[in-house]
Amino acid sequence: MQVDVLNTKGEKTGRSVELPEDIFNVEPNDHCIYLAVKQYLAAQRQGTHKTKTRAEVHGSSKKLHKQKGTGGSRKGNIRNPLYKGGGTVNGPLPHGYAFKLNRKVKDLAKVSALVHKARENRIVVVEDLKLNAPKTKDFSAMLEVLRGSNRKTMVVLPEHDANVYLSGRNLSNHQTVALSDMNTYDLTHTQVVIFTESAAKMFSEEEVSVVEA
Repeated sequence: MQVDVLNTKGEKTGRSVELPEDIFNVEPNDHCIYLAVKQYLAAQRQGTHKTKTRAEVHGSSKKLHKQKGTGGSRKGNIRNPLYKGGGTVNGPLPHGYAFKLNRKVKDLAKVSALVHKARENRIVVVEDLKLNAPKTKDFSAMLEVLRGSNRKTMVVLPEHDANVYLSGRNLSNHQTVALSDMNTYDLTHTQVVIFTESAAKMFSEEEVSVVEA
């Protein structure tokens, strides 16, 4: 699958990047995408919810009245869950929601999300971005050319670049990520994926090795 490399003005440079057919011709697995997104969202949950049991609430531990002979029901202390201010029975306790997902499932989910983008012609390759200083205005102009209307965009770099990251940090509907940080959740919530030329070549090499393994 050949993808033309564009410059920052949206013009063809005459170069192209080969995206491996054995990756972008696979049938996307939507269930793997679902599991990867579910894992990502589960890991974001803090799980700090907590209620106090009758052993933890304030109140006297003295028995309210004797067991027999009052004509009333049997009662323990004021911290009984039946009373206002008493403890909670079977309430939530702090715990994590994260769960493990096999590496092959996560890789297949990421590839499947990219296959969907490729079939919708929403993968763009641009020449490597070299900024001497953060330039939000110039970066925004480039995005408007490459993504068309105001669609949500992800720029994928081969590695973290502070100038590029700072240039796009304040832009709405945009995020800049290193190739190693690209995940299925972000891909599913992005309309246009813009790879730099180096990142696209690196991705192809890494994913081919994963598929062959």
